Amino acid sequence: MTQSEPNWEWYRTFLTVLETGSLSAAGRAMGLTQPTVGRHIDSLESALALKLFTRSFDGFAPTAAALELKPYAASVAATSAAILRVASSHGSGVRGTVRLSASEVIGVEVLPPILAKLRNEYPELIIELVLSNKVDDLLHREADIAVRMLRPTQDALVAKRVGGIELGLHAHKRYLAAHGTPKSLEALSHHTLIGFDHESAYIRRLLDQYPMFSRAALAFRADSDLAQLGVIRAGLGIGVCQSALAARDNALVRVLRSEFSLKMDTWIAMHEDLRESARCAVTFAALAEGLKAYIQ
Repeated sequence: MTQSEPNWEWYRTFLTVLETGSLSAAGRAMGLTQPTVGRHIDSLESALALKLFTRSFDGFAPTAAALELKPYAASVAATSAAILRVASSHGSGVRGTVRLSASEVIGVEVLPPILAKLRNEYPELIIELVLSNKVDDLLHREADIAVRMLRPTQDALVAKRVGGIELGLHAHKRYLAAHGTPKSLEALSHHTLIGFDHESAYIRRLLDQYPMFSRAALAFRADSDLAQLGVIRAGLGIGVCQSALAARDNALVRVLRSEFSLKMDTWIAMHEDLRESARCAVTFAALAEGLKAYIQ
């Protein structure tokens, strides 16, 4: 039986200790002292009448109760953060915090100039960017707006398709100068290929169409699209990247254009409860305009 209603901040501390594995590391991450983190955990354990951590040789180990509590604590923390974002937006004009979620490549390579223009227009807007591919973060209020490469299907979301981002095979000029340019998909077997590490539903669909990109054929494997882009730019080999992005770099050359071309549907989505939010409305519109221009 609980002794008192837990403080929401204790849940955030609990999640950080879970993630970092120690009180000192959690304190550094949160900007708190180790004793303060310890008091938060002690208070939460007392309020819930549960033992959440046991001290182990390498830090704090979560109990079974802590692991079961984790998704609910994450929901509480996300709701608390969403409340603060909404509260920060009230006042005259467009102001407050808007939290965005996007994939690595979109977040790092495509969104910065769009967000810079948006911030110049609305200087009281605060932007938080999360690099994530999770499709459910909007429903859990972990983000206000998400850029996704598939159509959101949840009824509670407002979604807009902004177009299809083309993917092609690319290599650095240095690599092609040293190893030659492939003339067919079959010739790729004689080249250094860059690609995925773990299969996903999207990868399996790609392999149905392009079996030469099987995991065994890859000389460099990473699930991070940003890492793959980095080694393509470094001249390691041939890999898949966004054609519009590669076009910005004269050193990147597209190969087998007619034989290999994919389109990624690109969507912007937000929770329907945010329709009337000025901070979200202007951000949603800026993303739609900027991403359309990027795709074109």
